[in-house]
Amino acid sequence: MDRQTQIEFLSDHYRNPRGRGPLPGADVVLPGGNPGCGDVVTIYLKGDGQGGIDQVQFEGEGCTISQAAASVLMELVAAGQLDAESILAMDGTDMMDILGRELVASRPKCATLALGTLKTALRQYRRKLALERASQEDRPGGGL
Repeated sequence: MDRQTQIEFLSDHYRNPRGRGPLPGADVVLPGGNPGCGDVVTIYLKGDGQGGIDQVQFEGEGCTISQAAASVLMELVAAGQLDAESILAMDGTDMMDILGRELVASRPKCATLALGTLKTALRQYRRKLALERASQEDRPGGGL
């Protein structure tokens, strides 16, 4: 994408966020933020029962980059372009490439806030799932 297309892409996601709003019945609700600049993103994650993602949404406030980045992630997950494993494998440079590196390079914390929060939410969901499974195995008749 050229610079103007990248600007339009981010502006559209900021003005018309995808996956924005609370998610009733979420397995994990996790706030994240950059205290220094006031960006806040809360991730709502509903798992698929196997350690993957069934649905994810966000709420937040802050700069165009942080909010557009959250919207982009929600759209990619909803479209099936990002699954749990690919999210966990991503790093900040991957997110910056998706958003347009030259536009977001001066604001890496803003560009990666939603990704970091989503990764943490996914790890929390997997821990919760593992604890639930271990608890079921500890019950009489719950194991093999």
